Amino acid sequence: MPPGAADLLIPVHRCRSREGVFRWPERPVLCSPFAADDVPLHRLAETLKQHTGARPRVGRDPTRPHALLVRRHGGLEDPEEYRLRIDRAGIEILAPTAAAAYYALQTLRELVRVHGHTLPCCRVQDAPDFRRRGVYLDCSRGKVPTVATLKRLVEYLAALKLNELQLYVENVFTFPSHPEIGRGFSPFTPQELLAVQDHCNLHHVRFVPSLASFGHVEKILALPAYRRLGEKAGGGGTTLCPTDPGAVRLMADLYGDFLPLFEAADFNACGDEPWELGKGRSRRRCAKTGAGRVYMNFVKKLHTLCVRHGKRMNLWADIVLHHPEVLTEIPGDIVLLNWDYHPEGQRIPRTRELAEAGLEVVVCPGTNGWKSHGTRLRTAMENVRVFAKTGRRYAAAGLLNTDWGDGGHRNPLGASFHGYAHGAAHAWHGRGVREDTFTETFCFHVLGTQRCDAAAALRTLGGVERETRCIPYHLVGTSVATGRGLTQGIPAISPVRVGDGLAGEADEAACRRLADSVLPQAASALAAVAARDPFARIVVEDLQLAAQLDRVGCGKAPLVRAAAAGDTPSPAACRALARLTRDAAEQFVENWRQRNKPSRLRDNRQLLRNGERELLRLAGGAE
Repeated sequence: MPPGAADLLIPVHRCRSREGVFRWPERPVLCSPFAADDVPLHRLAETLKQHTGARPRVGRDPTRPHALLVRRHGGLEDPEEYRLRIDRAGIEILAPTAAAAYYALQTLRELVRVHGHTLPCCRVQDAPDFRRRGVYLDCSRGKVPTVATLKRLVEYLAALKLNELQLYVENVFTFPSHPEIGRGFSPFTPQELLAVQDHCNLHHVRFVPSLASFGHVEKILALPAYRRLGEKAGGGGTTLCPTDPGAVRLMADLYGDFLPLFEAADFNACGDEPWELGKGRSRRRCAKTGAGRVYMNFVKKLHTLCVRHGKRMNLWADIVLHHPEVLTEIPGDIVLLNWDYHPEGQRIPRTRELAEAGLEVVVCPGTNGWKSHGTRLRTAMENVRVFAKTGRRYAAAGLLNTDWGDGGHRNPLGASFHGYAHGAAHAWHGRGVREDTFTETFCFHVLGTQRCDAAAALRTLGGVERETRCIPYHLVGTSVATGRGLTQGIPAISPVRVGDGLAGEADEAACRRLADSVLPQAASALAAVAARDPFARIVVEDLQLAAQLDRVGCGKAPLVRAAAAGDTPSPAACRALARLTRDAAEQFVENWRQRNKPSRLRDNRQLLRNGERELLRLAGGAE
């Protein structure tokens, strides 16, 4: 393998060395006779300008002198397979499709970052492990990204050779037939989703619709006009009543507004976690025929709606695995999305049952960024590694890396980018991933730095939740005086109870160390990253925000413990933490406004203000 090939962020399957090197000329011509290759060629040109100082241009005529030529080659079996040849005289890409050529050019961009002006001669033969390689982004628990943010995200995912994006929608869409559903939540408009889809098409990313269709519809059921459709006997709740014809009529309306916008053949109808199923209005039916069968009967009605719109239904697999007796009743064209977010998760090995039932399966690990500011890095990496290995063993169709926003979605998007890249590497060539140095490789390719303290900072942020049981994400929104959530009057943020025994002596010591030295060092290391690329600066800013919020959470731990023991927290400590909370709140608000729609910003800002005001009261008055 050529020097540096092992340092690629997305590993290649086969790379053979050749003698000699290729040197980029001062004004290289990047040639393809196909207009479809213009977008990745221009991205390569940007990389060359940044890393070699060359002044490239994109050309069409292969008969004229060129440094790089992209050719279509029909002899490759996989539509995403490609050949990359680097010789002394020039570079050639052989690809059967525009998508394959796109991925070859991403590999070349990575090689330029590693080697700069002079590339070692080699032969790359490459194709993905999984056909579907995606990211699933929660847009319904607080943050609704702007179109500009989503376009940047699409470009990042495509550079990782991911080919699918799903946005989790509960109510954040302007349904023409039910306009009140998204009101007040900064919903996506049809025009915005079409703009995102157009951008996805430029980068060979399938924009797959996703809509909560059974459970997790509490925001809809909270509206007076829809309360009666809930499973809960008194109305409302989180789950549609599967025996109410009105629930199917509602979903028919929503599907009719939503699905025609999307070109993708697949549609994720969700169907996960119908918490109240069989506990309310469908109790008698479930007692008579079984909850699994009642669930499946409702799914079949949704499936009929999907077929009507020409969509292949995708369904989270948790309830099917909980009721395996219905496996034989599942329509054969449904794709099951098997999710589990821990490496030792019980559902991961059960992928085998789904595959043996003859159903197409997608394995779905997670970034472990939810209810966290900097993610649970080690858990996320091991979760992806184990799930990807299982998916390969049972010939899964894809890997969909999920990124949720529970509890107000305070977790910054950029903190999940390491997880996206790690999931992408395993989706493309899992056996080639070097787990021990992956974070350093991420920092080099995405943040543009080789500083070892930058990788250490990411590991620090990703280890806060593992190192201490105090859960800093929750402590940010916790009252020092009562140990309860500061969420009164903030309906979009779930209240928490931290518990008196949460921060014991060992936990308090760990939190003090993190707040006083470790997290400030991590923030300092991130501040020292001189990110030349605008996108990298965005990621660094998000990581700095994560460090600041974690400092607030860890700083609260000793105060919460002191108050629980009947002691009076130090006024000086409360005053200092109030200042830190105010600074974090200002940074948080600015970050949110740059990346997202207004949506639930007010709720999160109120949570942080409540915390600051309480700390000032405990300190003896406002500053």
